[in-house]
Amino acid sequence: MEMRQISLVKGSHRFVFRYTSGSEPQIIDSFIELADDANNDFDWFDAAVLSYQMGKKMEHQLDEAIT
Repeated sequence: MEMRQISLVKGSHRFVFRYTSGSEPQIIDSFIELADDANNDFDWFDAAVLSYQMGKKMEHQLDEAIT
């Protein structure tokens, strides 16, 4: 399986998520857990941004597979 990566730089923090195709729901669950934890700088907006980026990547890959 192909390893994928999505990341977010926020101030001095860098959040990097590596995952394989098909494990996107688990990564989104990780975004939710981080956003729900008040002890870190990752918030709900960050979770939304990364979820959107992941969706756009999946859409692009689907378009490539179709054409």
